[in-house]
Amino acid sequence: MKGRPEKLFPLFAGLETLDGIGPKTANLLSQINLETPRDLLFSLPYSLIDRRRRTTIRGVNFPDVVTVQVMIGSHKPPRTRSGAYRIDVTDAEAEFQLVYFHAKSDFLNRIAPVGARRLVSGRVEVFDGIAQMVHPHHLVPVDDAAQIPEFEPVYHLTQGVSQKVMFKAANSALERLPELTEWIDNAQKKKADWPDWAEAVQRAHHPESLEAISPDAPDRERLAYDELFAHQLTLALARRRERRGKGARSTGTGELQRKVLASLPYRPTGAQMRAIAEISEDMDLPQRMNRLLQGDVGAGKTLVAFMAMLVAVEAGGQGVMMAPTEILARQHLEGLRPLAEESGVVLEILTGRDKGAERRQKLAALAEGKIQILVGTHAVFQPDVHFRDLRLAIVDEQHRFGVRQRMELGAKGEKADVLVMTATPIPRSLALAQYGDMDVSILDEKPPGRKPIKTAVVNTERMGEVMGHLQRAIQEGRQCYWVCPLVDESELVDLTAAEERFKRLRAVLGDENVGLVHGQMPPADKDAAMRDFQDGKTKVLVATTVIEVGVNVPNASIMVIERAEIFGLAQLHQLRGRVGRGEAESTCLLLYQSPLSETGRRRLDVLRSTEDGFVIAETDLEMRGAGDMIGTAQSGLPRFRIADLERQAGLMAIAQSDARTLLETDPGLESERGQAARVLLWLMKQDEAVRLISVG
Repeated sequence: MKGRPEKLFPLFAGLETLDGIGPKTANLLSQINLETPRDLLFSLPYSLIDRRRRTTIRGVNFPDVVTVQVMIGSHKPPRTRSGAYRIDVTDAEAEFQLVYFHAKSDFLNRIAPVGARRLVSGRVEVFDGIAQMVHPHHLVPVDDAAQIPEFEPVYHLTQGVSQKVMFKAANSALERLPELTEWIDNAQKKKADWPDWAEAVQRAHHPESLEAISPDAPDRERLAYDELFAHQLTLALARRRERRGKGARSTGTGELQRKVLASLPYRPTGAQMRAIAEISEDMDLPQRMNRLLQGDVGAGKTLVAFMAMLVAVEAGGQGVMMAPTEILARQHLEGLRPLAEESGVVLEILTGRDKGAERRQKLAALAEGKIQILVGTHAVFQPDVHFRDLRLAIVDEQHRFGVRQRMELGAKGEKADVLVMTATPIPRSLALAQYGDMDVSILDEKPPGRKPIKTAVVNTERMGEVMGHLQRAIQEGRQCYWVCPLVDESELVDLTAAEERFKRLRAVLGDENVGLVHGQMPPADKDAAMRDFQDGKTKVLVATTVIEVGVNVPNASIMVIERAEIFGLAQLHQLRGRVGRGEAESTCLLLYQSPLSETGRRRLDVLRSTEDGFVIAETDLEMRGAGDMIGTAQSGLPRFRIADLERQAGLMAIAQSDARTLLETDPGLESERGQAARVLLWLMKQDEAVRLISVG
């Protein structure tokens, strides 16, 4: 595969090759990730200054930016060194002053000689009853009016770089736009009424109205689509490479599955049956499965996962299910044990705790195929762990595992299918951005018998009542989580908050009734505290958010979240999902400190009004934006310069299906459109993806 196409070279030159940019400015711009002319082209203006000509400043609502022709009147130099230099001017109907600080009088006399006509543009304010334009942005002879655009684009800047410099550099970059062959599907382009690429870039940098800078403007939408399409093409290529990894066909007989279904006290939901069917079909194909199973808290993922592992066992192979922590692994084991007994399958667990002879026995049984389903933690990755015939690897809670671990786990079974489960409902656009290389099954129905959780929003001032409520609940034998806020990034501050609350609760409820878990504890202590709570020895567990993923204590029916207004919506939803798992009526109390901000109030209202994780996730995305929502540092989300994941979810879906279709019809990207798509990948710096094609 050749390197970057020659016609793109000018766009990937140094910034110093542009007008008005020297080494110093180039260095400043590199701090906001602008390193080449190409980067400038994709860094679109975010706002506009209206510099359309007026005849007079009369009737303007001050302060405002005005562009008007004036006659230069008398100059009034400052009386003191720090004073202002003033120039009287008149337009067609009014008088005002141009005001300069620290200006040289010979310079001002040269650019604004008395009696000359000039076009000025700048912000006019009224000061002491006199209209003033302080440091005009533009002051030019009337013949040079074209130098002042009617709508001036406003760019994101970094310290030491002015709008003028950015404007000039962007225009200089625009002179290098190459003519590129179209990579967007013709029907899609027509339907959306999008311009050609070069035209879209030109117009996006010279917007002529406020509508032109909205994400829905045709120029911007087209450029956003280019970004999303390149991203989805990269994911589709990665997916193809994954799938080309020959899978082992695992054809289930259905025999063990029937036993399990017959033993269930309820009928699985339609969504569960659909997911089981999708996974079984994938496992029956000669390519490797790479599927995401997305389900809200309590949507019944465990059953789906177990049925998938039974397909592997029925086909004569093994299944493994990985969890991020030992507590969760043990919990999976508890959940799966009754199902394993019904089907007569051998189920075991492997964690870091297994040592010596016991561990050796387990490893031998695994290598001989006597253990059919293994549940484990990272311990499963160790080099001495061998399966006889691993067909399916299930990874729980994707965001704790990177793609690398997914690969390592797959490598334990040369051809193992991979199923990733997440209990965090992710809005469709984010799921496509993050997991676009995977196929997705969604569990969007609650199994029968899950009771709704009563959610109440309570002011912290009523803490006394809350404590009283707790005391009564504990006397009735119920258990409660008490979550302390992550006040600040520093664990120590959180720790004090949690320890203070722990002491106060012990004083009210008795020492033996209250346990504590926080991020700073050694893992063994954390496990012990969790176990005491699971076994019912402690009645109240005070915790920082370490409990949000997966822990199951059916007897815990109260969740108190302190300072709920500073948590993210998705996190609050996850925490609330820890209760409502048993027979008792469950309650979630969201304690807030007044005054509540507008977003704080809206967040708590959404939570109070719905238990649907997908609705909550969409609202969260709308309110916080994609990066914050998943925590950009570990989100694995691509950073787009133009595309807006919150508002352009629909475009992402079109981009995905188009990218997959293009690769199906033209796997080597050899056709005219395929070649154009290669150029797009280079343009979008997806060099890795280009290498994936050549492997094709």
